[in-house]
Amino acid sequence: MNYSDIYNNWLQDARLNAEGKNELESISGDNEKIEYRFGAELEFGTAGMRGIIGYGTNMMNVYTVKRATSGLAEFIKTLGAEAMARGVVISYDTRLKSDEFARAAAEVLAANNIKAYLFDDVHPVPMLSFAVRNLHTIAGIMVTASHNPKDYNGYKVYGEDGAQMSPEDTDVVVNFIKKIDDYLGAPAPTAEQVKKYIKKVPSKVDKKYYKELTKLTLSKRAVKACGKDLKLVYTPVHGSGYIPVTTILKKIGIKADVVREQTVKDTSFSTVEVPNPEFKETLSMGINLAKRIGATVVFGTDPDSDRLGVAVKNGEGEFEALSGNQVGILLLDYILTRLKEEGALPSNAAVVKSFVTTGMAKAICRQFGVELFEVPVGFKFIGEKIKLWEKDHNYTYVFGFEESCGYLRGTHARDKDAVVASMLCAEMVCYYTYHNKTVYQRLMEIYDTYGYVLDCNISIPFKGLNAMKDMNAVVDGLKTTPVTKFDIYDVTTIRDYSADKKTDVATGAVSPIGSPLTNCVYYELENGSFICVRPSGTEPKLKIYFSVKAHHKADAEIALEKMKAAVQQLIKA
Repeated sequence: MNYSDIYNNWLQDARLNAEGKNELESISGDNEKIEYRFGAELEFGTAGMRGIIGYGTNMMNVYTVKRATSGLAEFIKTLGAEAMARGVVISYDTRLKSDEFARAAAEVLAANNIKAYLFDDVHPVPMLSFAVRNLHTIAGIMVTASHNPKDYNGYKVYGEDGAQMSPEDTDVVVNFIKKIDDYLGAPAPTAEQVKKYIKKVPSKVDKKYYKELTKLTLSKRAVKACGKDLKLVYTPVHGSGYIPVTTILKKIGIKADVVREQTVKDTSFSTVEVPNPEFKETLSMGINLAKRIGATVVFGTDPDSDRLGVAVKNGEGEFEALSGNQVGILLLDYILTRLKEEGALPSNAAVVKSFVTTGMAKAICRQFGVELFEVPVGFKFIGEKIKLWEKDHNYTYVFGFEESCGYLRGTHARDKDAVVASMLCAEMVCYYTYHNKTVYQRLMEIYDTYGYVLDCNISIPFKGLNAMKDMNAVVDGLKTTPVTKFDIYDVTTIRDYSADKKTDVATGAVSPIGSPLTNCVYYELENGSFICVRPSGTEPKLKIYFSVKAHHKADAEIALEKMKAAVQQLIKA
């Protein structure tokens, strides 16, 4: 059956809701739009599924959500009655239709006699992860498209440990999903099933979450001395972070000035181009407020509040948006410093970062005598390390981070937590203020100590039904292309993460990486710099990461441009 036939079948099906019928009728005769919507199925991978909101098999809508949840329900039923009784906790953010999709998922679970705990208002990713662990559910569902543009939504599944579902379990769920051909045929629960199986998440779960976070504070004396006078601006960028971030800051004694216009749950995110706090433009309203009131720091979180963006005043007194790597090394340095000062740094302390995150983390961890572990992109791999070490006690997890503004201290959650990151960054500001220093000054001290590292990533968008296939083909092509040099830097080692092998360029010797498989090529350069190329797992973009080490910022900037040009030539070849 071709895409046109599937389109007509949907349009003629009496079970299609009025909104869907009107929307599909509006594209009648537009072959390109029909092919995009029905020429493929929305892919469900290890990060769940994410797509443009609309009707069709390749779109995010109530029917693709119900189909995915039906597959999850079949998986849970294979685990037995106890797993069904433990149930699934469901949360959602402020995006268009997030609440509708969350309710639809709960109803599918109820129709399958599986308990569904549903939050009665928006809650961020870290609170969903915490709720899975606190309520001992068998799984969790988060309806969100994270930092994507407004026309996207998504669906992420979490395992019983609170981390995103493992690749092994995801494969089983996907197999169940693929068996479901009738998108519009998900069972509806009876009134009795709704009453019996759909439950509100108890309010005590939120209270327990905040209590766990307050245990993670590191500088109570500095916060007590400086917190009441700290001028900090926070914007939730219309997302789910507003209540939790302001609540935890208030609990530790810090009052934030919020960007009122951006506390509104605006599904179109009308005050920003994209709701991604990695970009300075997204923080612009916060920066303007900070200038008006004389604040020194600006925080911003994305719609599901798992990413934190930070802007601080630089040496010239102008606001500078820090990269995720810069915030990561500041938090890493701060956490290890405070733990060491308090005599609380475990002898087997360990830090985990994704392998595309700044190479500077290695030098900082070495200075503190802390083990550093690298994992593939995706916070679930950091969660796997936490889970492993809780079992074998070989290491004690102290911090994990990714360059994409994702950070986690503590083991209360198993995903990025912008709420705890906001708390730590706020008290870090207090700590350095207490010591007559700014955060920016500390960042410069770190560069003076370890050498300057310039981290940057670029994204190359791909379009069309074959976007994901085309991106992967580019990466596959690099695996068979000999590379010994990127302009001024020699390549020492090439890692092929899809085959779990690394090759010494000089000798040709091959050895295992010892990492989960993922489609990625990583070039280790002679001075500790690296270049990495991988397809995004959540959107049609080829991502290229650069970490360039040099004596000074100017040298690093020159080297970065040379690296970019060399990579561009390689990809075109």
